Amino acid sequence: MKHLVTSSTLAIAVSLGGAAAAQSVGIATSNPGSLFHSIGTAVANAANEAGLRATIQPATSPNQYIPLVASGGIEFGVANLQEVNYARAGEEWFSGGENPDLRVVGLIMPLIEAIFVRADSNINEIADLEGQPMVDGYTAQQTIIPQLEAHYATAGFTRDDIEPVNVPSVVAGADAFIEGDSVGFIFAHGAGKVREADAAVGGLRALQIEPTDENLAAAQEHWPVAFFHELEEGQFPGVEEDGWYFAYPQLVFTHANASDEAVYEMTRAIYENQQVLADSFPPFNQFVPEEHMVGETGGTEYHPGAIRFYEEVGLWNESE
Repeated sequence: MKHLVTSSTLAIAVSLGGAAAAQSVGIATSNPGSLFHSIGTAVANAANEAGLRATIQPATSPNQYIPLVASGGIEFGVANLQEVNYARAGEEWFSGGENPDLRVVGLIMPLIEAIFVRADSNINEIADLEGQPMVDGYTAQQTIIPQLEAHYATAGFTRDDIEPVNVPSVVAGADAFIEGDSVGFIFAHGAGKVREADAAVGGLRALQIEPTDENLAAAQEHWPVAFFHELEEGQFPGVEEDGWYFAYPQLVFTHANASDEAVYEMTRAIYENQQVLADSFPPFNQFVPEEHMVGETGGTEYHPGAIRFYEEVGLWNESE
């Protein structure tokens, strides 16, 4: 019988690769309601099928837990690729703190996000946000600032052109929107907090981006791994018609000194249990392990335990 984990503490006991006792590992995530908390829960459920005993450990944001994983304080984490690359190189908000031991386990489905407004508002496109009170600051989640700038750049304005409503994190930003302090908030499609906001205000509108080369270049000035992804009408709350949205790669990551066997088993868990992942968190329905897990990472290396698995299933070549 398969057991899906629904709480933030996941106790999953099975044996590792024929070992007599299960190996315990941690998975760092952001807070409940966030996308990465949902992803981490799904990954831990997949670990149930592979033989790992996993506990997810939430923090405010990847700002906090990426360096923790890099130092070996916890075995695994879920985050976005751009932020892991910044942390590895000690760039942007990780300036002065290089984390060279960060390693990739596998890429997963892209994070697709939007700026959401009330469905009954007169804000129909990103350009309409200019001059409006809008969430900003993100002192505990600095990754959001360049993403907001990327959205605004596609409409020809900057953060200087909005009235800032300072919040520490995306969850707090959604709360500020629900309370009426901000006309919009930025969040990932599919996250539980978006569904909460949708119910709280009587419906959301996700602001689209025109998928032109010019808009992509403008977005990538602020978020180099950005691309645009199309969603169908009704696919997620706020998607009122077919349209294009800001997207970028996500991943499961680890550190250089993590056990090869644990990383191998985690890689296998993700690869072999797509349905468990999707049952836990529906956006994993868009995840195709054979297509997504091995790809360009922008400089952060794969862990040897992951490489061993990919070699066995024929996904790895020396050019990766």
